[in-house]
Amino acid sequence: MKLNSNQSHEQGDDNHLSQLASVGQIAAGIAHEVKNPLTAVKGFLQLLQREKPHQYIDIAQSELESALAILNNLLQVSKPDLENEDYQTLKLSVEIEAILNLFLDKMYDIEMITEFKHPDALIYGKKNQLKRAFFNLIKNAIESIDGKGTVTVIQDIEDKDVVITIKDTGVGIPKEKLTLLGTPFFTTKEQGTGMGLAQVFSVIYQHEGKISVESKEKVGTTFTIKMPLNKKVRKRGIKRLELNYKENFSIKDFFLENRDHFEDKLLSEAINVKDKVEEIHSIGNINLLNNAHKLVLFVVEEREHELISFAKQEGIAWAKYSLTLAFKLEWIQAVRRTLWVFLYNYEVLKGTEADRDELFAMEKQINELIDQFLTHFFISYSKFKDGLLEEQRKMVENLSVPIIPINKEICILPLIGAIDNERISFILDKVLFEIEKQHIQTLIIDLSGVTPIDQEIAEQLMKITEGTLLMGCRSILTGLRADIVKGLVKFGGNYYSHAEFKGTLQLALNEVGFKQD
Repeated sequence: MKLNSNQSHEQGDDNHLSQLASVGQIAAGIAHEVKNPLTAVKGFLQLLQREKPHQYIDIAQSELESALAILNNLLQVSKPDLENEDYQTLKLSVEIEAILNLFLDKMYDIEMITEFKHPDALIYGKKNQLKRAFFNLIKNAIESIDGKGTVTVIQDIEDKDVVITIKDTGVGIPKEKLTLLGTPFFTTKEQGTGMGLAQVFSVIYQHEGKISVESKEKVGTTFTIKMPLNKKVRKRGIKRLELNYKENFSIKDFFLENRDHFEDKLLSEAINVKDKVEEIHSIGNINLLNNAHKLVLFVVEEREHELISFAKQEGIAWAKYSLTLAFKLEWIQAVRRTLWVFLYNYEVLKGTEADRDELFAMEKQINELIDQFLTHFFISYSKFKDGLLEEQRKMVENLSVPIIPINKEICILPLIGAIDNERISFILDKVLFEIEKQHIQTLIIDLSGVTPIDQEIAEQLMKITEGTLLMGCRSILTGLRADIVKGLVKFGGNYYSHAEFKGTLQLALNEVGFKQD
């Protein structure tokens, strides 16, 4: 990416904080006056859909979900601390590497360049909020590129700051619009809301960081984020949650009773998968939240066989619809973390302390079952993908030997491109099989589109004509270029008697007296 200092713009912290504070006052009113009625409407729509399903209700629900999502994003922008998350010590380089894995499906067109100069540098902050902020920045950088391009991520240390630079070779941002970046509802995208970038600015400022933007149209954009360097590693304990518990609750009862709390905690852990839940459901009819509950119950009840069967089903589903594996991996790891948080809270609410042996036994059992799920998921995924690749390979092989019937007795085999030992062997098998299957009397092999062949391939080619003769089929070779003829001449032998030769395909058709039916 090239930078233009004339269009460089550093956002004023006080200006944006003032804007976000104003938004916060509006959002507080909206939360009380709008969100609760919308939630009630959502519930009634669900009841109507159960009683009498209709496509209009589906549309209404979809639009309502969009409105609630925008409202939640607005609340998050105005006051990110509403998300009840503790501060912790973390390495931005590690989190960014994990985020980049979520965009592997974009790497065919977009080159991703990373340079982590101080990968062990620490900051102190809210991990999930920061992950979402950098996810939005990288997502915007990728989406700004139409076709092929480059996204560069650099991490460094300057004075007492950890500096992250995200550059893209995208469409760029007009100079007059740079001052509006980070403002809710301002966006350069046709269907955007501006909430993603507003969340980025809000989170960076909440962490006492700074953000600057440089951009030039048709050249690209650079975001530079500076976060205070933290040299002290601080340990973080497990947070106690406000969960429901009744005496003599089993672990299963506890999870069923707190299903909604589990979903909320899981979505906060899997922050970058959160926005993909609906998309994955619409693409592959995969309900991530329901499947998470199913997996947890299989684990806590130690139903290993059902867990393995479920993992295999999931592997096939993700492979069938080509869903990004990185999202699945992040989701399962979030399930694992959330499960342990709930088990901790269960033991606290139960009022008994597990001894060390019991704790290690439970840790071993639960983690082994989660690992079992991942193992069988990936095996099933790989098998399904391998099957697809094998089918595609066979299809390509068949297309590479296209035997085209002209009438009941005459067929044409136009060969195009390079012919190696593997392909010539497949040609022989396919030719003999089709002669037997279609009762071909005359096979015209056109070589006008073949690249130069060596002496060994020339020999194999002539053996094909010998095979066709043995099966009672006449073979005519057409389109032989000088380099191919040289190869045949070098080969020598008596195979020339097994085939006829014509200069062009049209001459061969005239020879066999072909008339279009």
